[in-house]
Amino acid sequence: MSVSADLTARLRPVAEPDLAIFRRLRTEPGLIGLDWPGFSDAGAPARRFAVDGYLGEDDGRLVVEVEQEQEQAAAGIVSYTARRYAGRASYWEIGIVLLPQWRGRGIGWRAQALLCDYLFHHSPAQRIQAGTHPENLAEQRALEKAGFQLEGVVRASEFRAGQWRDGYLYSRLRDDPSPWDPTPQA
Repeated sequence: MSVSADLTARLRPVAEPDLAIFRRLRTEPGLIGLDWPGFSDAGAPARRFAVDGYLGEDDGRLVVEVEQEQEQAAAGIVSYTARRYAGRASYWEIGIVLLPQWRGRGIGWRAQALLCDYLFHHSPAQRIQAGTHPENLAEQRALEKAGFQLEGVVRASEFRAGQWRDGYLYSRLRDDPSPWDPTPQA
């Protein structure tokens, strides 16, 4: 998937050297903005990696890797977690975090669209959803480019940075138009 003439993005399983990024996300305030929940166990990523390489049945992580001029670099991480509304109506909830130097380059929407393709191909889920903060305009644009539609506001849905915050809920259904298909749907 091309991001620009000299930059390509793809998803791949987590490798042991990637654990340094996971540790940073747990110990560097502000690295992921409002989603940072505070300091947490920096050893937890290595323990989880030892269990299943972050490829669990009900949740997982993949590395967003960019290739530029024949070199690969880990740009961030996408996550997916199985959720259930009622009965057998399971769906995936996804998330993304890109390291600061890779933001604003068109990588985020592509990585989220690739993750949707992966999940729709490898699971029977009909729905994938993602949330973001009202002030995160870049993520709102990225989700829309990745084929998501805004469903609405989830009021006081999370406690972050000392206060209750609203969230925006987006979804993409299996039969929604693909962002890779420029053909309009009838």
